[in-house]
Formats: sequence, C-alpha cells, structure tokens
Amino acid sequence: MKAKEIQDLIDFIAKSGLNKVNIETEEFKISVKRDPDQKVKYVKDSGASHQAAPAPAAPAAAPQAAPSAAPAAPAAPAASDESRYVAIKAPMIGTFYRAASPESPVLLNVGDEVKKGQVICIIEAMKLFNEIESEVSGKVVKVMVDNASPVEYDQPLFLVDPS
Repeated sequence: MKAKEIQDLIDFIAKSGLNKVNIETEEFKISVKRDPDQKVKYVKDSGASHQAAPAPAAPAAAPQAAPSAAPAAPAAPAASDESRYVAIKAPMIGTFYRAASPESPVLLNVGDEVKKGQVICIIEAMKLFNEIESEVSGKVVKVMVDNASPVEYDQPLFLVDPS
C-alpha cells in the first residue's frame, strides 16, 4: 500500500468519525486508531462555538448592548422549552436520508404526528439502507439533520413533543 493510499484512508476515517479501523488483506495488515476523547471534544466544541460566538459580538458593539440583551432573554426560555421534547437519536453511524429513495416523499416533516414503531428515516451504513423506527409517539417539532448528511451514533435526528 502506498503512502498516498494510507493518507487517503486516514483522511476518510477522520471524516467518518470512526475511532478504530482494522484492515487485513493477504498482502498487509493495518490498524488505525484515534483518541476517542477527541471525538467528544469535537462535539462539545461545535456546540460551544455556537453559544460563544454571539457573546463576544455583543460586548464589541457597546452602543447596541441593550438591544442585544433583549434577543438573549428569549433564547433562554427557548432552551428550557426544548427540555420537554424527546430527541430521537441515531442508532448507528452512517448517512441520514429523510426519504426511502430520491423519488419518494419525505417520511417525516415538522408538524407530523409520529407513532412508536413508525419508520421515520433511513440511515445508510456500509451500502445497507436501514429503516429507523421511532421509539416515541408525539408531534415532530424539529428536524435536527440535513438530508444526505453523515450522522454519528447517538446524534439527535428529530425533536418530538410527546404530549
């Protein structure tokens, strides 16, 4: 295996979010492992960067400090409102699809009622298309993932209001 092929493999693994990969053929055996803590830090950093970005912007604009404070106040109740929702999470890593095929209609939209056991999306993993079923019943409040984007294990896909 050439150095370029190894580098491409490492780049692919880094982008896929996998922590460990073992490949063995008749010619060679390769094991690639990355620090699992790094993955957790990446997820936390992405959430923190979204929250931290508005904070430095408000002090930089001192004359607009009062108007900036008003939008910040509604953000806190919105976060507490989301705490009553149930997140339907990805049971595996793969590529998230909202429809069974490109020609098919979307399986679940915001405002739709979902029942426990209903197919809500498709996750493609290793060329297999897995139907993901809802574990809760309720009304879909938010779709958390864009169509045809990669998802991690336990990543929230939908927010559902169970009431």
